[in-house]
Amino acid sequence: MRQVPRRFGRALDVGCGSGELVRLLASRSAMARGIDADPRIVERAREATEGGANVEYAVGDALGDPAAKGPWDVITSVAVLHHLPLTEALEHLKAQLAPGGTLIVVGCHIPATPVDHLLGAVAVPLNPLIGVARNRGRRPGRVPVAMSASTEPPTMTFHEIAAEARRVLPGAGLRRRVFWRHTLVWRRPYGGAPR
Repeated sequence: MRQVPRRFGRALDVGCGSGELVRLLASRSAMARGIDADPRIVERAREATEGGANVEYAVGDALGDPAAKGPWDVITSVAVLHHLPLTEALEHLKAQLAPGGTLIVVGCHIPATPVDHLLGAVAVPLNPLIGVARNRGRRPGRVPVAMSASTEPPTMTFHEIAAEARRVLPGAGLRRRVFWRHTLVWRRPYGGAPR
């Protein structure tokens, strides 16, 4: 949330899952919408967001559903873009972002370099510890909503993703993270309407 402005108008979370990030975005925005292709998980997000007057959820494809049409002041996406054609997804999200708006992506990539493997070695012992901490108090046998979506492994390396992101989103900042993840942050320049 460090990259998210303190106050803004509209936010979209692509692949919103259980709605946790949507609810955080709503605490800073006039309206936050989450969109996810899985109707079961969207229903669970709605249940978890009782009373959120400035929160909306939609079932749909973020690359074509009218519910995802901008302009948005903030667009977020966590562990989703590797399921989509990267260039098409980045171009579409760019077009939905308002001038001055912020795109924040947490993505997954294939480990391919010594740095990737070093970060992976750090993640291996941390992964089960974080799982225990996040699931403390949960009834045994119940799968957390956030872990119920179907998944696909990433197909691109960090360098491939970074090269394509910088081509589509000039000036985008990308950083490797632990857990085989990376972040991408891009701010749409002022002076041009969304395309």
